[in-house]
Amino acid sequence: MSRVIEVRGAVKRFPAVKNPPGFKEWVLKLPRIWRERGRETFTALDSVSFSVERGECLGIIGKNGAGKSTLLSLLLGTSRPSEGGIEVGAKRTPLLELGAGFHPDLTGRENVILNAVLLGLTRKEALARAPEIIAYSEIEPFIDMPVRTYSNGMYLRLAFSVAVHTDPELLLIDEVLAVGDESFQKKSEGTLTSLIRSGVTTVFVSHDLEAVRKICSRALWLDRGRIRLEGDPSRVIEAYRLGAG
Repeated sequence: MSRVIEVRGAVKRFPAVKNPPGFKEWVLKLPRIWRERGRETFTALDSVSFSVERGECLGIIGKNGAGKSTLLSLLLGTSRPSEGGIEVGAKRTPLLELGAGFHPDLTGRENVILNAVLLGLTRKEALARAPEIIAYSEIEPFIDMPVRTYSNGMYLRLAFSVAVHTDPELLLIDEVLAVGDESFQKKSEGTLTSLIRSGVTTVFVSHDLEAVRKICSRALWLDRGRIRLEGDPSRVIEAYRLGAG
């Protein structure tokens, strides 16, 4: 297997957000406040290192605020590490904020074509694949209406369908198995599982520990921006349940 993701000592800092000083503080302590406000930071990820091989499914677990979403943003390339290095050697398909690229005034069909192209298909490929994408979404009667008229469930169904029908090489998933009603959720979970089993490299961030145990080949526990444990999903999940309560 070849390596798809290599993360080496990744650190991500953000400016610390504090309440602004009052007028009296500004007057009496302005020089010190001015110096300190430029230096204060919050470390969301601290010296994180791991790799993912082609065809592997890595589950990432941890409490809210552990750094999971920050790590996904670095892997996606929408954010850069403050220190360290990240290499990704595959076409990235994000399942993070489904439908983030949808235009509300375009129809569902128009958004299918646009977003399929944004995810790597040619326009010709997108047009050829559109019927399959639309059929999978199960919203054909509404496909030529502006997506601003869609319910949240319809919106998510269509966005998910586009994402999984664009030949993904690396899936970056953040809590998207709960798409639509129960029937569609089962279908979407089955589709993701089939893609993973077919060899699509996957990073799956979730609070659903049983889903991580079921579909991931390896798990990583993030705790306050650091890797607490990495390895067999069952072992990591049990340690997390004991240590994160």
